Amino acid sequence: MNAQEQQAILTIALMAALADGDKADAERESLRGIAESLGGKGGVAGLAAVYQDVLLRRVDLGGTVARLGDAGQRELAYEMAVCVCDADGARSAAEAAFLADLKARLKPDAGEVAAFERTEAELVQAASVAVPATVATTAAAPEVRGLDNAALDKSILNYAMLNGALELLPQSWASMAIIPLQVKMVYEIGKSHGVELDQGHIREFIAAVGVGLTSQYLEQFGRKLIGGLLGKAAGRTIGGIGRAATGMAFSFATTYALGQVAKRYYAGGRQMSTELLKQTFQDLLGPAKQMQAQYLPQIQQKAATLDAGQVMALVRGR
Repeated sequence: MNAQEQQAILTIALMAALADGDKADAERESLRGIAESLGGKGGVAGLAAVYQDVLLRRVDLGGTVARLGDAGQRELAYEMAVCVCDADGARSAAEAAFLADLKARLKPDAGEVAAFERTEAELVQAASVAVPATVATTAAAPEVRGLDNAALDKSILNYAMLNGALELLPQSWASMAIIPLQVKMVYEIGKSHGVELDQGHIREFIAAVGVGLTSQYLEQFGRKLIGGLLGKAAGRTIGGIGRAATGMAFSFATTYALGQVAKRYYAGGRQMSTELLKQTFQDLLGPAKQMQAQYLPQIQQKAATLDAGQVMALVRGR
């Protein structure tokens, strides 16, 4: 895949990210930063300018689609767009309309798309089972489960390694599981401190920390696309570990830092301000990125054993 084709796929992903027009300013800024990052050294040239074109609606979907002649690339573009639209857990009417138009223009293989959509739907369903959609406000607070710091730290590390391993898988559905697993991790941390959380609260907490849901998906997909790690291969990713290091460090570090912030937040009675949450997360992010090298062998081993069924079971289970 050449740079022009990569740019076309990422342009479609950016269009999907902005399709509903309801992104907050902070999320838009995050998307802009990711476009600049993915267009930097070794990335896709001109992507930062493309972001502005998409934002101002100066880029044409039909013309962008026309740049993708290969059937596999068209399927990948559609899959990325679906995942980006579903990143925040709810597909809006505007996003559904965008995806329908995109699908009609791309004309991806019906069988391949149907298989992907089934897997994606199962992951979304698994996530909804793992964490309640709502929690009754009148219910009595649950008893604290009493996990000690060492047990919580081990759980957070396991989630971080799992999400790092997902970055090593070539299938596009793999990155779909990262945010649901982060949501599940925060849910378990809150529950260990006697706080019953619903999906809405957890997603608001993740956003308050400074981890954009849509932008996180876009960055994960973009790095894998540029690294040549996205594909339909049923086998394991071999020989691509070095190229995946940046993406893996991103997912590992984001998950680890998020877990540590959540542990402090709920242990302290949810008294941290938004500014303090963001600063604490940023302070933890750098050291967490360094940690992934230490756990690389375990991450590689975990990636070698994962398949869609196992990932869905991990998302669904408590």
